[in-house]
Amino acid sequence: MVAMTVAGSDCSSGAGAQADLKTFAAVGVYGLSVITCVVSEIPGRVERVQPVSAEMLRSQMRILFDAYPVAAVKIGMLYSRALLRVVSEELADRLGRCHLVVDPVMVASSGDPLLKPDAVRAYEQELLPLADLITPNLDEAGVLLGRRINRRGEMASAADELRSKYGAAVLLKGGHLRGREAVDVLSAEECTEEFVLPRLPGRETHGTGCTLSAAIAGGLARGRSLRAAVSDAKKFLHRAMTRQWEWTRGGRTVAALRHL
Repeated sequence: MVAMTVAGSDCSSGAGAQADLKTFAAVGVYGLSVITCVVSEIPGRVERVQPVSAEMLRSQMRILFDAYPVAAVKIGMLYSRALLRVVSEELADRLGRCHLVVDPVMVASSGDPLLKPDAVRAYEQELLPLADLITPNLDEAGVLLGRRINRRGEMASAADELRSKYGAAVLLKGGHLRGREAVDVLSAEECTEEFVLPRLPGRETHGTGCTLSAAIAGGLARGRSLRAAVSDAKKFLHRAMTRQWEWTRGGRTVAALRHL
């Protein structure tokens, strides 16, 4: 069972390809990584983003697809329209051969932009229609719908609208809402369903979106149904947040999810 992540490289290993590979290993699949950007960051701060060339990105995808039986692909940070186009072209040639989970990474938890403005439209036109599942948070869904989603009661209709717009199942993540519960809403052909677990206040959120989407992709690679893969992934993320690592240096505390 093989899963591929197409994502940025996070030097703190809390998000991006590093978090995805740790997640793949933890859920029992072999992970491949296609690097789109090298990101100099720590939780709460992005210092620099250096994209790879389109030629290097295409080479990574082709050599891995030719050599491994990839059962699922998770898409994370793509950064620019040029890189997004390469990924869309390579995946369009392989439709139906593997599950595709797209986490539309647009803004870091710190608020730093991770997607150039001209790439948003390309996301909508070229990549999202190829997906089996899209996993936006509330801010990303707001960009895609052109309006803010501020309440739990708005999430189901927003997820349904995104599914209708792009023709893919949608997991709308409600982690940015306040309240005692962390609510995500899955809109798929067979149902619209809430997945709810107790909120963990004071826990590190750097890399939670990456970890959740990678865990879903890993579950799909193992043959789990979409609903089961989402349920398993949410529980996996909750455990990782409950057992997080913490370090203090120079008066600053940083934390990271514990994937294993």
